[in-house]
Formats: sequence, C-alpha cells, structure tokens
Amino acid sequence: MHGKKRYILILPFLLILLTVNFYPESNHQNSDVNTVSITIDLSSEQQTIHGFGASDAWSTQFVGKNWPLEKREQIADYLFSRETDRDGNPEGIGLSIWRFNIGGGSAAQGEESKISDEWRRAEGFLQDDFSYDWSQQSGQQWFLQAAKERGTETFIGFSNSPPVQLTRNGRANGEGGSSANLAEEYYSDYAEFLGNVVQYFEEEGISFHSISPMNEPQWDWAEGNNQEGSRWQNHEIAGVVRAIDSHFTEEGIQTKIEIPEAAQINFLYSDGPDGRGHQLDYFWGDEETRIDDLTKLSPTVAAHSYFTTWPVSDLIRHRKALRDNINAMDNPPELWMSEYCILEDNEEVQGPGRDTGMDPALYMARVMHYELTITNSATWQWWLGVSPYDYNDGLVYIDHDKYDGQVYDSKKLWVMGNFSRFIRPGAVRLDLSTDDGLTEEERAEQVMVSAYKNIDGSIVTVAINYSEEERVLQVKTENGDGQPLEQTVYTTSSRHNLEITNSGDSDSRIQLPARSVVTLFMD
Repeated sequence: MHGKKRYILILPFLLILLTVNFYPESNHQNSDVNTVSITIDLSSEQQTIHGFGASDAWSTQFVGKNWPLEKREQIADYLFSRETDRDGNPEGIGLSIWRFNIGGGSAAQGEESKISDEWRRAEGFLQDDFSYDWSQQSGQQWFLQAAKERGTETFIGFSNSPPVQLTRNGRANGEGGSSANLAEEYYSDYAEFLGNVVQYFEEEGISFHSISPMNEPQWDWAEGNNQEGSRWQNHEIAGVVRAIDSHFTEEGIQTKIEIPEAAQINFLYSDGPDGRGHQLDYFWGDEETRIDDLTKLSPTVAAHSYFTTWPVSDLIRHRKALRDNINAMDNPPELWMSEYCILEDNEEVQGPGRDTGMDPALYMARVMHYELTITNSATWQWWLGVSPYDYNDGLVYIDHDKYDGQVYDSKKLWVMGNFSRFIRPGAVRLDLSTDDGLTEEERAEQVMVSAYKNIDGSIVTVAINYSEEERVLQVKTENGDGQPLEQTVYTTSSRHNLEITNSGDSDSRIQLPARSVVTLFMD
C-alpha cells in the first residue's frame, strides 16, 4: 500500500522532468526543439577546399632526429594517416597540407641568437662560408617524408627569417626600427637561397606547392619575442617577391610565392601597425602597387586568425568584413587561412595551460566553421602539429625532452580530423538551409553545420554541438540524383575520439552528444 502511494506521488514529477528535458524553452521553429533539420543543396557549390594542415615548427627538429622510431611513427600516424583500425575507426586525421619551416640558422648561434628558448631556434641550410649543408633540419626532413609516405598532398615551405648570413644584424630576429631585417641589396641572395631549397627538396621527392618568404610582417619580432622573425613594410614584401619571381622564372622553378601571412585577418582590409595594413589593396588592387601580374605569385592571400575570434560578435564581424572586401575586388585572390592556435584568454578558453579536452577543441572548431562558411577559406591550417609546451598550441603533445618521452593525443587533434579526414582536396562546400531560426551569433552557442562534396561524389556534413545538451540532426538533400547513400557517423566528444557511432541508410536522425563534433560521411 505504501509503495503504491509513492508511485502515485512520483509520477507527476517524472512527467514534469520529462517535459523540462525534452521541451525546453526555445525560439526554434521546429516542433521538436531538440532537433535541427538541415537541407543540403547538392547543386549549389561554393568554394573549393584544397586541404587542412599544420606546421612542423619547432619540436620536430628534435623529435624527428632523436626520438625512438616507434614514437615518431605514432606521431606521424596521428597527423597524416588515413588508415583505419580493425573496427573501422581512423588511426589519424589525414592532414593534406604540411608546412615546413625553412630555418634562419639561429640554432647554430646558441644564446647569441637572443632567442632564449632552444626549442624555438631553427637550424639553417646556409652556412657561414655560403655553402649549403643539407644534413641540417634532419628531424624536420624526417617528418616531411613521413607525411608524403602517408599521402599528404600539399607542402609549403615557410620562412620566419632570412638566413642569418644575410640579415642586417646577423641574427634571425630584429631590433625594431622601421625596416625589415634584410637590406634591399640582399633581396636577390634571399631569392637564390629559397630557390636552392626548393630545388634540393625536388631532388628528394618533395615538391613545394608554394614558398612563404615572410611571416606576420606586422610584428617587429625584436629581441624578446623569443623566436625567429622580421617585420616587413608592404613595399619591402613587394621587392622581395619581385626578386623571387625573377629568380624562380629564370631557373624554371614552378613553386609559387605565398604572401603576406598577415598576423590578423583585419590587416588585410584595414590599417596595420606602421602602415603595414590594407594588404589586399596593396598587393592585388591598387594600380600603382599591385604585383598580381607576377607569374610566380600564388593567386592566394594567406592570413592568420589570431586576436579576432572573441567575442563571438567580433569573430563573425571580422570574417564578414574580409569576405565583403575580397568579393568587391576585380580579380580577388583565393583566401587561405594559414595559421591559428589558441592565444586567447577569455571566459570560454585560455591559451596558457595544456588542455587536451573538448573545450579548446570546440573553440577551434567554431573558428574553423565560420572561416569555411563566412570567409569561404579554401584551406584551414593549425599552428603546431607537435607541441612540447604547457599551452593550447598543439594537435599532438609530447614531453619536453629532446630525446624521448611520452606522446599524447588531444581532442583538438580529433576534432580537426572531423574535417580533415573526410573533406579531401578538391571538395566543394555546399549551401545548406536550416530550420533553427537562429542568428549566426546564437547559432555559435548551439549547433553549427556545414556540408561538402568530394571529387568522388561522397557528401560530408560536419555538425558542431557547442551546447550542453544532446541534440539531433536531421539531414535532407535536394537537387541530387535521388540515389540512396550509405552513411557512417564519426563522433568526437568527451567519450569518443573520431570514432564510428552509427551507420546505416541516409536521412536517418543523427545523435549529437553535448559538447561534440560529429561528421556524417555519405557515399
């Protein structure tokens, strides 16, 4: 009798609890408030995606040279492999772009380099007698070949500083002032150096898609910045590019020149420090300064995503402004987002402190989403592929040891794989519509979805559930051939690392765990 009374009393509370859990307050237009329905327009193609990548700076110089082979292979598999385990789960994230740091030679200078962190000094091929030592950067060269062996398609050589033998102060970082750490009379020497690097790697079986001769020219990179670097005025960048273009043309080098590696995306369309802004107009627009007629200049504009991602309103505002400025150009270059890691320190995420969990991974995914869907970026590239630091800057982490240690994966690694493993070079982004009734800012805290079509016809949908609640994604397609597609669902969450969580026929309802990134692969 007492048990029956308890059942009668508890039942109303259970009904209330179910109502709260499954019908929360919302302005969604869908009758099922936990379901987001999208319709992918298979005929509406947007930008072509050339790939996803990261860089080898700086730890691979030690890891690739000194660490046990088994651990090097594990790191390379995490970053580049497209193989699967016995359960069909990805063993790695299949990066299609790998950036090779062409060192300025600060490592040989030791403490005299004025770079206090030994890990951030870089070896250099050019020697003091102006001969070349191709055994330098052997650790980085190991990872370059490991990437190629695992199917990475695009390689980019980037230089933070010209060789120390050519710089004004004999170091790989500057001393302030208004000019680059490379005098004009050495532009042609720098061009020859880069050409020799490209030709050496051609002989080693590595073809560089492009060479990036300067990095974040808006910053001074004076002593205290603790890495190789140089400031560059826009006219100095143009002068160096002309010298490289001339040399590459004379030598028959097919590699393109990638510029300007803007430190923030807003420097492309607005003022920058000391007149180093408005780079879109300077290099591709203004009749008096533009250099896009040079045959070796890549038809792309490279920029970094730092310091423009918070608050969410700024994340969206800056990317819409960049898109609009590019679209307004007569002959717009293709946008390549070429570097980002988490430097922010806000209420959602912090740069300091190694965090291998979902919070920084979701923050990264949101930046990726809006740069792919708002600015129409053709690539997206993370900063450090391998990090020894106590910071949110790595995909794979290692112990801070030059000879051996432990290897750690991260949710950032696997979340990037939700994109990179399935959206392959040559894919096109597809338009989609949703019934959530949200603004872009509201959606950034809920569910963000993008869709892509690979060259082989497979369809990839990436859903980011930023919220604390489980959601359901209903995917529909239109303007296709009507053929049913098989689907596989891959989830990264607190419980899963890019693992298969569901498969079956198309048009089923896809579970989106709270705080997760889910990829629906249909072929």
